[in-house]
Amino acid sequence: MEKKNIDWSNLGFGYIKTDKRYVSNFKEGKWDEGAIIDDDMIVMSECAGVLQYAQTVFEGMKAYTTEDGHIVTFRPDLNADRMETSAKRLEMPVFPKEKFLDAIDQVVAANAAYVPPFGTGASLYIRPYMFGINPVIGVKPADDYQFRVFTTPVGPYFKGGVKPLTIKVSDFDRAAPCGTGNIKAGLNYAMSLHAIVTAHKEGYDENMYLDPKTRTKVEETGGANFLFVTKDNKVVTPKSDSILPSITRRSLIQVAQEYLGLEAEEREITLEEVKDMAECGLCGTAAVISPVGKIVDHGTEICLPSGMTQMGPITQKLYDTLTGIQMGRIKAPEGWIRVIK
Repeated sequence: MEKKNIDWSNLGFGYIKTDKRYVSNFKEGKWDEGAIIDDDMIVMSECAGVLQYAQTVFEGMKAYTTEDGHIVTFRPDLNADRMETSAKRLEMPVFPKEKFLDAIDQVVAANAAYVPPFGTGASLYIRPYMFGINPVIGVKPADDYQFRVFTTPVGPYFKGGVKPLTIKVSDFDRAAPCGTGNIKAGLNYAMSLHAIVTAHKEGYDENMYLDPKTRTKVEETGGANFLFVTKDNKVVTPKSDSILPSITRRSLIQVAQEYLGLEAEEREITLEEVKDMAECGLCGTAAVISPVGKIVDHGTEICLPSGMTQMGPITQKLYDTLTGIQMGRIKAPEGWIRVIK
């Protein structure tokens, strides 16, 4: 398929409308067959459940062109699993896993002309989402839902190279104890908007949220998980019931163990420990790993030994290995890569 006339190497990380999207409706207790459609507009009641009570969940993933020319997605089965968990927590019907995977395949194939060529540093971002669509005025779950998937070509998260971030320890809580911090619900991201705008005004790139019960343990930022490297080259990530189970983080732990031969574990990490870490990064779909150079705790600066000029050596190896797997340069573990065409 002939590619669209897009300056792939200069794409930013923003929305560009593509030709096709997928939609399926849940009515009278069941999902319909679903279909690829042209129309990007959504029509709903002014009293739709999503507008009144924020009953919506979503996922984020990417499609890539590999070195040998295939279009692939990375571990979409885990996105399907996570969306199932999110839907159940918000009393929404589960969109079946096989239908989810088929929907992703269909919408990526239908927009193949928008999948950036290999070597451009760009990819096709994929956004599956579900929301309550019928009128709901009393506080209760909606009866009818819509599941949709749209795509948009995006450039690398960092234009002009990766630069280590400066982060502040936030005074706000991202999630409540026993709340919804471990699911990918729109309301969680709305909760973080004031905190991130405040951080940016103060000159910081991101927030470090602490655990909401004791405010002594590292949790995550508004949109990414933390990953640390100790001074003896052990990879550790925070363990908590109120952070999102990142697919990128889980993949990096496995890469550290199986490809790099490093010790790696998920465990509770106290804020007090951070000053003794050698490297720190934020991991997620958008940038894979974003290095952190400095963390500021109410005026006390914690500077990571990897410095403020470049990614730390272990973090760099993790980044290179995982992106190599995604792009087909390095053999992937069984089931990690789903070939679409």
